[in-house]
Amino acid sequence: MKLVFKQASAADIDLALSLLQYAAKKIRDKGLTQWNIWLDPTEKQIQWVKDGFEHDEFQIVYDEEGRTAGMFRLSDKDILYWGEQTEQAAYIHSLVVTKEFSGQDLGKKIILQVEDNLLKSGINLLRLDCNADNRWLCSYYEQQGFIKTGQKQMPHALNNLYEKKL
Repeated sequence: MKLVFKQASAADIDLALSLLQYAAKKIRDKGLTQWNIWLDPTEKQIQWVKDGFEHDEFQIVYDEEGRTAGMFRLSDKDILYWGEQTEQAAYIHSLVVTKEFSGQDLGKKIILQVEDNLLKSGINLLRLDCNADNRWLCSYYEQQGFIKTGQKQMPHALNNLYEKKL
């Protein structure tokens, strides 16, 4: 399946929030609470999304037929989770796959395409975080070649920090 990444525009903010809410419900149904903040986001969470849009960090993922398949946020720094870093890296957040494309290995395909795009732009380090209690997701990222480099206690969860040299 060919994926098309499109820079999200201000018109896509509601789509992004609905995708985050969809993912939060799906995660909650698995007995996890890591994205419960997106079930009823506060103004602070909504502002976090708006900030990402203002910095052109959100991308919507479409299939070759133009159907929305997912989204992600990619930034060049992540002070909140990683602090100041000297090594150039990209940080992926809010990776969501829509219900229609669930179970098709789309998350892995998105990450691989992000990695390829980063390498083409001269960036060879990708970082992300996930809730330390979500053993399935931690294992998933490790299977993708990410190495756990630390943990960060956040107000809503203890998060594992992962990175992958590209």
